[in-house]
Amino acid sequence: MIITEAPSKFTDLEKMSVQEILSNINKEDQTVPAAVSKAIPQIEELVEGVVARMQQGGRLFYIGAGTSGRLGILDASECPPTYGVPHGLVVGLIAGGDTAIRKAVEHAEDDEALAWKDLQAHNITAKDSVVGIAASGRTPYVLGGIRKASENGIFTGGISCNSNTELSAVADVGIELIVGPEFVTGSTRMKSGTAQKLALNMISTTVMIRLGKVRGNKMVDMQLSNKKLVKRAVKMIMEDTGVSEAKAKELLEAHGSVRKAVDSFRAVSS
Repeated sequence: MIITEAPSKFTDLEKMSVQEILSNINKEDQTVPAAVSKAIPQIEELVEGVVARMQQGGRLFYIGAGTSGRLGILDASECPPTYGVPHGLVVGLIAGGDTAIRKAVEHAEDDEALAWKDLQAHNITAKDSVVGIAASGRTPYVLGGIRKASENGIFTGGISCNSNTELSAVADVGIELIVGPEFVTGSTRMKSGTAQKLALNMISTTVMIRLGKVRGNKMVDMQLSNKKLVKRAVKMIMEDTGVSEAKAKELLEAHGSVRKAVDSFRAVSS
Protein backbone atom coordinates (compact mmCIF):
# COMPACT_ATOMS: atom_id res chain seq x y z
CA MET A 1 0.00 0.00 0.00
CA ILE A 2 1.32 3.44 -0.91
CA ILE A 3 1.80 5.90 1.94
CA THR A 4 -0.90 8.33 0.85
CA GLU A 5 -3.46 5.51 1.00
CA ALA A 6 -2.26 4.03 4.32
CA PRO A 7 -4.72 3.97 7.25
CA SER A 8 -4.80 7.02 9.48
CA LYS A 9 -2.94 6.79 12.77
CA PHE A 10 -6.22 7.87 14.39
CA THR A 11 -9.39 5.81 14.72
CA ASP A 12 -13.01 6.48 15.65
CA LEU A 13 -12.80 10.06 14.45
CA GLU A 14 -16.56 10.46 14.77
CA LYS A 15 -16.25 9.80 18.52
CA MET A 16 -13.75 12.64 19.06
CA SER A 17 -14.81 16.01 20.40
CA VAL A 18 -14.41 19.04 18.14
CA GLN A 19 -11.39 20.09 20.20
CA GLU A 20 -9.78 16.67 19.82
CA ILE A 21 -10.31 16.64 16.05
CA LEU A 22 -8.84 20.11 15.64
CA SER A 23 -5.87 19.41 17.89
CA ASN A 24 -5.02 16.14 16.17
CA ILE A 25 -5.24 17.67 12.70
CA ASN A 26 -2.97 20.47 13.88
CA LYS A 27 -0.44 17.99 15.31
CA GLU A 28 -0.33 16.18 11.99
CA ASP A 29 0.06 19.44 10.07
CA GLN A 30 3.11 20.34 12.16
CA THR A 31 5.00 17.43 10.59
CA VAL A 32 4.65 18.80 7.06
CA PRO A 33 7.44 21.44 7.00
CA ALA A 34 9.97 18.84 8.11
CA ALA A 35 8.98 16.59 5.22
CA VAL A 36 9.35 19.48 2.77
CA SER A 37 12.74 20.37 4.24
CA LYS A 38 14.11 16.94 3.34
CA ALA A 39 13.30 17.59 -0.31
CA ILE A 40 15.11 20.94 -0.60
CA PRO A 41 18.00 19.48 -2.66
CA GLN A 42 15.54 18.24 -5.28
CA ILE A 43 13.53 21.48 -5.17
CA GLU A 44 16.78 23.39 -5.71
CA GLU A 45 17.64 21.27 -8.74
CA LEU A 46 14.21 21.90 -10.22
CA VAL A 47 14.37 25.66 -9.63
CA GLU A 48 17.82 25.91 -11.23
CA GLY A 49 16.55 24.11 -14.32
CA VAL A 50 13.42 26.25 -14.59
CA VAL A 51 15.33 29.53 -14.12
CA ALA A 52 17.89 28.62 -16.78
CA ARG A 53 15.12 28.00 -19.30
CA MET A 54 13.06 31.03 -18.34
CA GLN A 55 16.12 33.22 -18.83
CA GLN A 56 16.09 31.96 -22.42
CA GLY A 57 12.43 32.88 -22.91
CA GLY A 58 10.81 29.70 -21.59
CA ARG A 59 7.66 29.27 -19.56
CA LEU A 60 6.70 27.14 -16.56
CA PHE A 61 3.72 24.78 -16.75
CA TYR A 62 2.09 22.93 -13.86
CA ILE A 63 -0.09 19.91 -14.65
CA GLY A 64 -2.25 18.06 -12.15
CA ALA A 65 -5.66 16.59 -11.36
CA GLY A 66 -8.05 17.38 -8.52
CA THR A 67 -6.46 19.10 -5.53
CA SER A 68 -3.00 18.90 -7.10
CA GLY A 69 -4.22 20.59 -10.27
CA ARG A 70 -6.00 23.32 -8.32
CA LEU A 71 -2.85 24.04 -6.32
CA GLY A 72 -0.85 24.43 -9.52
CA ILE A 73 -3.44 26.83 -10.94
CA LEU A 74 -3.43 28.81 -7.70
CA ASP A 75 0.34 29.19 -7.72
CA ALA A 76 0.41 30.15 -11.41
CA SER A 77 -2.43 32.65 -11.07
CA GLU A 78 -0.68 34.53 -8.28
CA CYS A 79 2.54 35.19 -10.21
CA PRO A 80 1.28 38.07 -12.43
CA PRO A 81 -0.21 40.21 -9.63
CA THR A 82 2.64 39.51 -7.23
CA TYR A 83 5.58 39.92 -9.58
CA GLY A 84 4.18 41.81 -12.57
CA VAL A 85 5.00 39.03 -15.03
CA PRO A 86 2.78 38.39 -18.06
CA HIS A 87 -0.13 36.00 -17.85
CA GLY A 88 1.08 32.90 -19.63
CA LEU A 89 4.60 32.90 -18.19
CA VAL A 90 3.50 30.47 -15.46
CA VAL A 91 0.53 28.31 -16.47
CA GLY A 92 -1.53 25.87 -14.42
CA LEU A 93 -3.39 23.09 -16.22
CA ILE A 94 -5.90 20.74 -14.61
CA ALA A 95 -7.38 17.49 -15.89
CA GLY A 96 -10.83 18.31 -17.20
CA GLY A 97 -10.09 21.97 -17.93
CA ASP A 98 -11.36 25.05 -16.11
CA THR A 99 -14.62 23.32 -15.18
CA ALA A 100 -12.61 20.99 -12.94
CA ILE A 101 -11.36 23.89 -10.84
CA ARG A 102 -14.74 23.99 -9.08
CA LYS A 103 -16.26 20.62 -9.88
CA ALA A 104 -14.65 17.24 -10.51
CA VAL A 105 -14.77 16.09 -14.15
CA GLU A 106 -15.41 12.35 -14.27
CA HIS A 107 -12.49 10.21 -15.50
CA ALA A 108 -10.46 13.22 -16.75
CA GLU A 109 -7.46 12.27 -14.63
CA ASP A 110 -7.45 8.76 -16.11
CA ASP A 111 -6.69 9.99 -19.65
CA GLU A 112 -2.95 9.64 -20.28
CA ALA A 113 -3.09 11.58 -23.55
CA LEU A 114 -5.03 14.58 -22.27
CA ALA A 115 -2.24 16.55 -20.57
CA TRP A 116 -0.06 16.57 -23.69
CA LYS A 117 -3.02 17.83 -25.71
CA ASP A 118 -3.53 20.57 -23.12
CA LEU A 119 0.16 21.50 -23.31
CA GLN A 120 0.17 21.50 -27.09
CA ALA A 121 -2.71 23.99 -27.04
CA HIS A 122 -0.18 26.40 -25.51
CA ASN A 123 2.38 25.70 -28.25
CA ILE A 124 4.84 24.23 -25.75
CA THR A 125 8.49 24.09 -26.85
CA ALA A 126 11.82 22.76 -25.59
CA LYS A 127 12.48 26.14 -23.94
CA ASP A 128 9.66 25.47 -21.48
CA SER A 129 9.50 23.44 -18.25
CA VAL A 130 6.68 21.18 -17.05
CA VAL A 131 6.08 20.19 -13.42
CA GLY A 132 3.63 17.38 -12.74
CA ILE A 133 1.86 17.43 -9.38
CA ALA A 134 0.29 14.20 -8.09
CA ALA A 135 0.16 13.18 -4.44
CA SER A 136 0.01 9.50 -5.39
CA GLY A 137 2.77 9.85 -7.98
CA ARG A 138 0.81 7.72 -10.43
CA THR A 139 -2.03 9.86 -11.83
CA PRO A 140 -2.35 8.95 -15.55
CA TYR A 141 -3.03 12.54 -16.68
CA VAL A 142 0.18 13.72 -15.04
CA LEU A 143 2.33 10.73 -16.00
CA GLY A 144 1.27 10.92 -19.63
CA GLY A 145 2.02 14.62 -19.81
CA ILE A 146 5.45 14.29 -18.22
CA ARG A 147 6.39 11.35 -20.44
CA LYS A 148 5.48 13.18 -23.63
CA ALA A 149 7.19 16.36 -22.46
CA SER A 150 10.39 14.44 -21.75
CA GLU A 151 10.19 12.70 -25.12
CA ASN A 152 10.06 16.13 -26.74
CA GLY A 153 13.15 17.43 -24.95
CA ILE A 154 11.30 19.48 -22.37
CA PHE A 155 12.68 19.80 -18.82
CA THR A 156 10.35 18.10 -16.34
CA GLY A 157 9.76 17.83 -12.62
CA GLY A 158 7.40 15.78 -10.49
CA ILE A 159 5.96 16.53 -7.05
CA SER A 160 4.47 13.58 -5.19
CA CYS A 161 3.94 12.40 -1.61
CA ASN A 162 5.09 8.78 -1.86
CA SER A 163 8.48 7.10 -2.11
CA ASN A 164 9.99 5.87 -5.38
CA THR A 165 7.01 6.93 -7.44
CA GLU A 166 6.48 6.41 -11.14
CA LEU A 167 6.29 10.18 -11.48
CA SER A 168 9.77 10.59 -10.01
CA ALA A 169 11.04 7.90 -12.36
CA VAL A 170 9.77 9.60 -15.53
CA ALA A 171 10.58 13.22 -14.55
CA ASP A 172 14.03 14.81 -14.79
CA VAL A 173 13.70 15.87 -11.15
CA GLY A 174 11.54 13.95 -8.67
CA ILE A 175 10.43 15.76 -5.52
CA GLU A 176 8.91 13.43 -2.92
CA LEU A 177 7.25 15.01 0.11
CA ILE A 178 6.67 12.12 2.51
CA VAL A 179 4.13 13.39 5.03
CA GLY A 180 2.73 9.98 6.03
CA PRO A 181 -0.88 8.80 6.31
CA GLU A 182 -3.59 11.44 6.30
CA PHE A 183 -5.76 12.20 9.33
CA VAL A 184 -8.74 11.05 7.29
CA THR A 185 -7.44 8.02 5.42
CA GLY A 186 -6.59 8.86 1.81
CA SER A 187 -7.68 12.51 2.01
CA THR A 188 -4.64 13.95 0.26
CA ARG A 189 -6.10 17.46 0.24
CA MET A 190 -4.85 17.60 3.85
CA LYS A 191 -1.14 17.05 4.66
CA SER A 192 -0.20 16.12 1.11
CA GLY A 193 -1.93 19.20 -0.26
CA THR A 194 -0.29 21.40 2.35
CA ALA A 195 3.14 19.98 1.48
CA GLN A 196 2.54 20.55 -2.23
CA LYS A 197 1.45 24.14 -1.56
CA LEU A 198 4.60 24.81 0.46
CA ALA A 199 6.79 23.37 -2.27
CA LEU A 200 5.03 25.39 -4.98
CA ASN A 201 5.43 28.57 -2.89
CA MET A 202 9.14 27.83 -2.68
CA ILE A 203 9.50 27.08 -6.38
CA SER A 204 7.68 30.10 -7.81
CA THR A 205 9.03 32.56 -5.23
CA THR A 206 12.63 31.45 -5.75
CA VAL A 207 12.23 31.48 -9.53
CA MET A 208 10.87 35.03 -9.45
CA ILE A 209 13.63 36.24 -7.14
CA ARG A 210 16.26 34.73 -9.43
CA LEU A 211 14.60 36.39 -12.42
CA GLY A 212 15.02 39.77 -10.71
CA LYS A 213 11.39 40.33 -9.76
CA VAL A 214 12.22 41.17 -6.15
CA ARG A 215 14.48 43.99 -4.97
CA GLY A 216 15.77 43.72 -1.43
CA ASN A 217 12.73 41.97 -0.02
CA LYS A 218 10.06 43.92 -1.89
CA MET A 219 7.63 43.07 -4.70
CA VAL A 220 8.69 46.07 -6.77
CA ASP A 221 6.86 44.94 -9.92
CA MET A 222 3.52 44.00 -8.30
CA GLN A 223 0.31 44.99 -10.06
CA LEU A 224 -1.50 47.89 -8.40
CA SER A 225 -4.92 46.28 -8.62
CA ASN A 226 -6.53 47.62 -5.44
CA LYS A 227 -6.26 50.35 -2.80
CA LYS A 228 -4.36 48.11 -0.38
CA LEU A 229 -1.62 47.42 -2.92
CA VAL A 230 -1.40 51.08 -3.93
CA LYS A 231 -0.94 52.00 -0.27
CA ARG A 232 1.74 49.31 0.08
CA ALA A 233 3.51 50.61 -3.02
CA VAL A 234 3.52 54.17 -1.70
CA LYS A 235 5.05 52.96 1.56
CA MET A 236 7.72 51.02 -0.33
CA ILE A 237 8.68 54.09 -2.35
CA MET A 238 8.88 56.20 0.81
CA GLU A 239 11.14 53.61 2.48
CA ASP A 240 13.45 53.32 -0.52
CA THR A 241 13.75 57.02 -1.32
CA GLY A 242 13.00 58.92 1.89
CA VAL A 243 10.42 61.11 0.14
CA SER A 244 7.13 62.24 1.65
CA GLU A 245 3.91 60.33 1.20
CA ALA A 246 2.62 62.95 -1.22
CA LYS A 247 5.78 62.75 -3.33
CA ALA A 248 5.67 58.95 -3.29
CA LYS A 249 2.09 59.02 -4.58
CA GLU A 250 3.14 61.44 -7.29
CA LEU A 251 6.01 59.18 -8.37
CA LEU A 252 3.80 56.11 -8.39
CA GLU A 253 1.11 57.81 -10.47
CA ALA A 254 3.73 59.03 -12.94
CA HIS A 255 5.58 55.73 -13.38
CA GLY A 256 3.06 52.98 -12.58
CA SER A 257 5.28 50.70 -10.50
CA VAL A 258 7.51 50.80 -7.45
CA ARG A 259 10.58 49.82 -9.47
CA LYS A 260 10.13 52.51 -12.10
CA ALA A 261 9.23 55.16 -9.52
CA VAL A 262 12.31 54.46 -7.40
CA ASP A 263 14.65 54.19 -10.40
CA SER A 264 13.35 57.48 -11.82
CA PHE A 265 13.81 59.27 -8.51
CA ARG A 266 17.35 57.96 -8.11
CA ALA A 267 18.26 58.89 -11.69
CA VAL A 268 17.10 62.46 -11.15
CA SER A 269 18.73 62.70 -7.73
CA SER A 270 22.14 61.37 -8.80
